[in-house]
Amino acid sequence: MSDSDGAGEGPGLYFRLFNEIGIIEQLSRAAFQARLPDGVLVSHFAVLNHLVRVADGRTPLELSNAFQLPKTTMSHTLMLLEKRDWIEMRPNPDDKRSKRVWLTDAGRAFREEAIKSLGGEIGWLAEVFPPEEAQALLPGLERLRVLLDARRD
Repeated sequence: MSDSDGAGEGPGLYFRLFNEIGIIEQLSRAAFQARLPDGVLVSHFAVLNHLVRVADGRTPLELSNAFQLPKTTMSHTLMLLEKRDWIEMRPNPDDKRSKRVWLTDAGRAFREEAIKSLGGEIGWLAEVFPPEEAQALLPGLERLRVLLDARRD
């Protein structure tokens, strides 16, 4: 098998790794989207999840950079989240021209409910893909995420 087929240690191996991650992302995104309320997208959930994971109080610009999206796209997402009372925009004490994004109790509760809603969809996984195997994958995937995040512009 040549390196381009994914054997060895060259680009083919890493392409194969990213290809599997991409397919898994597409499948999991579709399953999750099907369980979200009408009008709520996985991208909306992702912002709430990010604010829980890295702490809220981020500026819209910090969020657009984190998601590698245009500021206008992030502003639209934040407007929708604010309309649902899942976030609130507060003045930025460090820069009076900008705001900071804070999760509301309703936003935290929605995030938790959305995660719970996946139970039926992914509960079967534990029977065929034991939790120990899933746990064993996490350190490598987290390290890969950190490495890739550190290299972006």
